[in-house]
Amino acid sequence: MKIGIVLYPTFGGSGVVATELGKALAEKGHKIHFITYSQPVRLSSFRDNIFYHEVVVSNYPLFDFQPYETELASKMVDVVENEGLDLLHVHYAIPHASAAFMAQQILKSRGVEIPFITTLHGTDITLVGKDKSFEPVITFCLNQSNAVTAVSESLKRDTYEHFDTKREIKVISNFIHDFIDDPIGQDLERRRKYANDDEKIICHVSNFRKVKRVEDVVRVFHKINQTVKSRLLLIGDGPDRHNVELLCRELGTCDRVMMVGKIRDASNLMSVADLFLLPSETESFGLAALEAMAVGVPVISSNTGGIPEVNKEGYSGHLSKVGDIEDMAINGIRILENEDTLNQFKIQAKAQAMKFSLAEILPQYEALYEEVLTKFNVVSE
Repeated sequence: MKIGIVLYPTFGGSGVVATELGKALAEKGHKIHFITYSQPVRLSSFRDNIFYHEVVVSNYPLFDFQPYETELASKMVDVVENEGLDLLHVHYAIPHASAAFMAQQILKSRGVEIPFITTLHGTDITLVGKDKSFEPVITFCLNQSNAVTAVSESLKRDTYEHFDTKREIKVISNFIHDFIDDPIGQDLERRRKYANDDEKIICHVSNFRKVKRVEDVVRVFHKINQTVKSRLLLIGDGPDRHNVELLCRELGTCDRVMMVGKIRDASNLMSVADLFLLPSETESFGLAALEAMAVGVPVISSNTGGIPEVNKEGYSGHLSKVGDIEDMAINGIRILENEDTLNQFKIQAKAQAMKFSLAEILPQYEALYEEVLTKFNVVSE
């Protein structure tokens, strides 16, 4: 198949999943055409069956805000016509699904029929989608998509709750594209760059936005460190970084907290950790938690959204109510203070992550593509 994948090319979960999906499909022989405004961060090098088409946004002085949606639709039309694509798969509803519908209608007027699939990743529904100014567009695009997928049952429920759509939504979970084959245990030489042998390493990865509650991460760490000597690795960057730095100074933990910034592939660094914290206000899936579990790191998280579908209580980690710093700290200490308990949770975390392996998820997307193409071609004829 020749598949156009439209995505945000950033470190965010939707962009990472879309890129890794495209790379995996290319390895199976499908022709993958990424369509976006810059090279996806996870597309580190070009390889067989992968093509990148840059959307160049006009700088015409008339526009206060550049017309990315229009430019994107035009680029989709161009790629479909000249590369002979079979279908479009757009990740994140706004503005990708609306641009895909526009492109589909333009192509139809030119005698070219092509279906598009919309994958919902979370904030396009739970945050952006709740803005009433976006609701009519999102509802329309859901109903016009030839298929809609969501990354969790929780997101599927939220979509039906907030939008007037009768479109069937198929749940296809996020996935881990690669597992580190090293036995559970740690590279001591690399680990010693961040902590002493008698210290535990606690980790967090996010975009440092309010919804991630990174200040809660620091407070939970502070409580754990009072009982279990630990270090905190904060991976990522964003609007709340300054507040986090101020809180570290207030709590006197600056010498035990390391902010490493954005990293292209955080899993290698996460693999030296003993515990991962994800206290988010909401998560439609919790991809960062899954990536931690895949390298054998148990998770202490909030119990919101799709996280309980990923982090199994008492098995891969523990779940607490949003904002319950005390309970998160108690759960973290319970795992960390006993080596046998910690090692058992590490083994179980990796086992839980295996349920979301690429080998499990990729065939579901391929089956959906075949189903959509079959139905679309029958209707078109």
